[in-house]
Amino acid sequence: MKEKEICRWCKGDTMMEKYHNEEWGIACHNDQQLYECLMLEAMSCGLSWKIVLTKREIFRACFVNFDYLKVAQFTDIDVERIMQYPGVIKSKRKIEAMISNAQAFIKIRNEFESFDNYIWSFTKGKTIIYNNRPNGMMQTQSELSDIIAKDLKKRGFKFLGSVLVYSFIQAIGMVNDHDTTCYMFNKIGGDVIE
Repeated sequence: MKEKEICRWCKGDTMMEKYHNEEWGIACHNDQQLYECLMLEAMSCGLSWKIVLTKREIFRACFVNFDYLKVAQFTDIDVERIMQYPGVIKSKRKIEAMISNAQAFIKIRNEFESFDNYIWSFTKGKTIIYNNRPNGMMQTQSELSDIIAKDLKKRGFKFLGSVLVYSFIQAIGMVNDHDTTCYMFNKIGGDVIE
């Protein structure tokens, strides 16, 4: 039996293939999962995504399973506790950003009833496919990610520029950037835009 074709970026790496097959690009509408994904993107600033995925369980332990209500209440004592956690990325600025980002996340939820309502409003709830990608090339940002990054910054989010926001909207399925030969591309689908 022939194996299903998958995206080139994850082939041959068990952890990355699992992430690709079970999460990446699949529409996510759960606020806690959206917060986790957004914070993992922020933590990835300047690092490879593989490093961040490798440390995901460490982040879950440090940030109480990405419970944004609890993280928003963290104090300097929690920052120091996290800085001492074995294997964590020791960036005090990033750790502090996770706390202020949780606070900003809650403000958006209060305004829009959920972060899901807010983030998916940028595509009117639809997954989009960019039709202008060079053959085999993956985009790293777009006009959409520029707009979202600017709005997130205005709302107080840190470590989330356009490139990381683009990675986030790929991950949560707002943009279908699976290779067109990947079995997930047709499974996810989307509306083609020029």
